[in-house]
Amino acid sequence: MSTVPAAAYAPVGIVHTERVEAGPYTVTVGFSEWPLRAMQSLDFTFVPDGGIARKSGVLAIDGPGLDAEDRKAPLARHPRKLDVWGLDVKALPEAGRYDFTFDIDGHAGHGRGTLRDVPVLEQPGPPLALSWTVCAIPPAGMFAYLAVGWRRNKPAGKVAALV
Repeated sequence: MSTVPAAAYAPVGIVHTERVEAGPYTVTVGFSEWPLRAMQSLDFTFVPDGGIARKSGVLAIDGPGLDAEDRKAPLARHPRKLDVWGLDVKALPEAGRYDFTFDIDGHAGHGRGTLRDVPVLEQPGPPLALSWTVCAIPPAGMFAYLAVGWRRNKPAGKVAALV
């Protein structure tokens, strides 16, 4: 009797791809959501023709709102799709145009290519400030309720009366 190991995570579903020429390598960039929206987590996969065996590389992302540490990183295996490079649940911070630049080293030498002007639309849902305000109402209400209860009971006065 044979058994199949259970999948711990759902597979990466790619709904849109773009191809990039990086010197002697052709890289297929996959997106798990399309169109892209700011502040929405998605998976990116980067698959060079012939696979990632005996290849290494660096990904540089250029676009609005990125911190210095988010701009450049080594290409690493996608944590749920180990046969390709990728980013797991990455969110782009702002709407605008982004460039993805690949520097790849492998058996055919060095290659560099850029996927230019990837459009990222506005964040889905209500504005972030409104979302935070609505989420802050329950804790603020509970704090007010506790403060009123504390004041009505005057526990410090009751302790002093017992002594």
